[in-house]
Amino acid sequence: MLIDSHCHLDFPDFSADLPGVIARAKAAGVSGMLTISTRIAKTKTYEALSEAHPEIWHTVGTHPHGAGEEPDVPAAEIVALTHHPRCIGIGEAGLDYHYADAAPQAVQERVFRAHIAAARETGLPLVIHSRDADAQMEAVLVDEMGQGAFKAVLHCFSSGARLAEVGVELGLFVSFSGIVTFRRSHALRDIAARVPRDRLLVETDAPFLAPEPHRGRTNEPAYTADTARSLAGFLDLPVEAFSALTTANFHRLFDKAVPAAGR
Repeated sequence: MLIDSHCHLDFPDFSADLPGVIARAKAAGVSGMLTISTRIAKTKTYEALSEAHPEIWHTVGTHPHGAGEEPDVPAAEIVALTHHPRCIGIGEAGLDYHYADAAPQAVQERVFRAHIAAARETGLPLVIHSRDADAQMEAVLVDEMGQGAFKAVLHCFSSGARLAEVGVELGLFVSFSGIVTFRRSHALRDIAARVPRDRLLVETDAPFLAPEPHRGRTNEPAYTADTARSLAGFLDLPVEAFSALTTANFHRLFDKAVPAAGR
């Protein structure tokens, strides 16, 4: 069985057919899904999703795109929201310097560091978003890890090899999305091959970044199986072994996650 370690099931793309999305995921061998917070203000939405569906867990946090909307949420407030029994992680939070009209870099960094503090205090893993900010992300991670260890995953990894290496050295996990299946993603596949196998995760980042052969469609958790199949083949692993490996890795990182009965 597989787990989609990062998706956004609250997005409008899934509102008309969430039961169908879940059913297709289970039919594809995806037994669990972690729906990721993009705004702390939407926490009740994530809680409702995970309460209604035993296949779904949730996180709490502010995406860097929303850092300007939630610039001063204290770590203590984030910590309090993690007490929900189906909340198993913090984030996604991080640095995204791709868009010129995004939140100021100083604001993104302040928000990110608040999430790190919450992850350190709770012991829950932090889901890290990093885009076009490799050097700054490395600097923050090294600085913060020096102040006290915390668990984390570099999600939807598409950065350079250096950031992956630093992340692994700091004890982080690395998660790969459908990007790794794209025909021209040779460098990314090479990075995946160098990540220790006990640190690998797979995800969809649905509704974005559908893997081959679904590229161009709305992504959904069922397609985790396609990413797993592709990456397993590149790593020369049987897909069943790769699925078991990444599922075990998920539960080792997100150790608050309890599978539903019968899964």
